[in-house]
Amino acid sequence: MNDSTHPSSYEEENLNTDFGFRTVKSKEKPTLVKAVFDSVAYKYDIMNDLMSLGIHRIWKHIFLKELSPRPSLTLLDLAGGTGDISFGWLKNGGGKAYLTDINYNMLKIGQTRSLDQGFINNIHLFCVDGEHISLSDQSVDRVSISFGLRNCTHKEKVLSEAKRVLKPGGRFLCLEFSKVTLPTLERLYNVWSFQALPRIGQLVAHDRDSYQYLAESIRTFPNQEKLKSMMEEAGMENVTYKNLSGGIACIHSGWRI
Repeated sequence: MNDSTHPSSYEEENLNTDFGFRTVKSKEKPTLVKAVFDSVAYKYDIMNDLMSLGIHRIWKHIFLKELSPRPSLTLLDLAGGTGDISFGWLKNGGGKAYLTDINYNMLKIGQTRSLDQGFINNIHLFCVDGEHISLSDQSVDRVSISFGLRNCTHKEKVLSEAKRVLKPGGRFLCLEFSKVTLPTLERLYNVWSFQALPRIGQLVAHDRDSYQYLAESIRTFPNQEKLKSMMEEAGMENVTYKNLSGGIACIHSGWRI
């Protein structure tokens, strides 16, 4: 008897998902997202500063404090890209870090930065699909994903995999753009996102479309309560979230008990 709660391979191939405000086949999204990050990789760090007016650095500082780095703990940094979270983890006394990303060009920049900053012994870089993490069960103490979950096709699979690789007592933390909670701020934020960001992307990275997608992807990402529910459905416990900058960004936390 077929389990109707799990789609067949045929159904899976024909499922739709979001790509910004567009609807695409699920199997097509990874290729489209890869093209976006291939395009923006070499301007990614400077664009983060321009897009957030530098505030992303404060958010990441708060995120790292939540991760509570200690020498005895191991971090899996999913969608870690150019390495901000992994490097911050190591600088703050964390143990071994796995810096991973599905996009080779992003990871290559992370590798260059790791060499420039002298991180050799305690960091390991891998191309990893967050939906199929190539680590054994219960093998890491922390799993982080920073501004990457919204680009994943099957977010529920990423959450399930994160829970799988966590040791008992381990913690998953997600830093992501979320639903703005202040109406006045939301109006300003919409103008910034849909008018300013694509223009900045065109001027600095010569790529308007990718930054249009990034702005749209924020609006289609699950809001705070929805993501909390998804984490609980993946088996995480004591799930909480903390809004940053009026909900422009949000840190979600869950534990494997």
